[in-house]
Amino acid sequence: MRTKQHWAIFITNESNKNRFAQELLKKGHYKELTAFVNVNIALFSKITIEHFIDEEDRHDEKTLTQDSKQALKTLSSGEQKKALLQYLFNNNTKAIILDNPFDNLDISSQENLKETLSQKAETISFIQIISRKEDLLPFITNYAFLEKEELHTYSSLKEIKTFQKEVELFGAIPPPIKPSDYTEKILIHLKNINVSFEDKKVLQNINWTIEQGSFWQLIGNNGSGKTTLLSMITGENPKGYGQELFLFGRKKGSGESIWDIKRRIGYFTPAMTDKFTGYHSVEQMLISGFNDSIGLYVRPTEIQKQLAKKWLTLIQMWDLRDSLYTNLSMGQKRLVMTTRAMVKHPDLLILDEPTTGLDDASAHLLVSFVNKIASESTTAIIFVSHRPEAGLNPTKHFILSPSTNGSTGAIQS
Repeated sequence: MRTKQHWAIFITNESNKNRFAQELLKKGHYKELTAFVNVNIALFSKITIEHFIDEEDRHDEKTLTQDSKQALKTLSSGEQKKALLQYLFNNNTKAIILDNPFDNLDISSQENLKETLSQKAETISFIQIISRKEDLLPFITNYAFLEKEELHTYSSLKEIKTFQKEVELFGAIPPPIKPSDYTEKILIHLKNINVSFEDKKVLQNINWTIEQGSFWQLIGNNGSGKTTLLSMITGENPKGYGQELFLFGRKKGSGESIWDIKRRIGYFTPAMTDKFTGYHSVEQMLISGFNDSIGLYVRPTEIQKQLAKKWLTLIQMWDLRDSLYTNLSMGQKRLVMTTRAMVKHPDLLILDEPTTGLDDASAHLLVSFVNKIASESTTAIIFVSHRPEAGLNPTKHFILSPSTNGSTGAIQS
């Protein structure tokens, strides 16, 4: 390859990006990308990181973190990606497939990664698989769109049409089976909460009150303690004992039941279903939300079936009710699972990075759905995202800022 070529491969959630990447890695080319024949190509992706984590667990050999005592799986998303990229640079890689490289990264980490890649663009060719148009690397001048498994090349960025057909939400949010029996205004109250793990301080003097019907966006850099904070709110973190942590009117450690807490919370993070292989229909997955299970294992009631129909009609997926959940596109899966977390009308709905990996159209639809839930129900919402989501309408932001003594929290309207 005489000159370095850089490509952006735009995808939607209907595109078979895994097959595209594997074909390119195996054959050294993919139809129009003949410039990469006989070139040493590597894959920069979540799948590659998971492979190294698995190898480290199996053989106790650190490949990406040889100079560190810390296990790869304990690093933040940004640190894992930084370690993988440095490993690929050190192995004289001539071309790298970047599979949505900015997913799960905060704004600062995105800018640092963008600068690093721009510096290496003189010596390494990059093929960026991209779901969100705003993520386009500035040095890329070749463009293509992967329509399912067929690659279409374009001479200019303006020619590319990457949006799926827009899906609208029709009708109102279906009612709950029965109103919540929790009548207090305050759902969650944290007062001067501190969390440390051995010598590492994670959270410092966190004060946060979540009231009924409030709509929050939780923001923080990679490694700032967002996951730790969420585990305090769901009652799963034992570090809450002995602190001023109140969950639905009861102090942590006062004899509360973890199941009583969970029944008041609807929760979704993509990790819940990314590796789900069960043979459940879309309707069954949705109904399982009434019982807080992943998949349906008990016979549903008639009222559950009726409400499931209303919810699936609302998100324009009633016609897919008998389809296997595993056969849906990523955008459809996320929409179903967000709906599943909401069907019981929980007092608190937590959505942890629900738009990660989605294309622009699917992210827009999910954000519109969350806004609708906020405006038409009494459910409080915590929406976690590394990127500012266009169109999201939270009324308040809780921002975690890292420091040597643990992350502090600030509230912004």
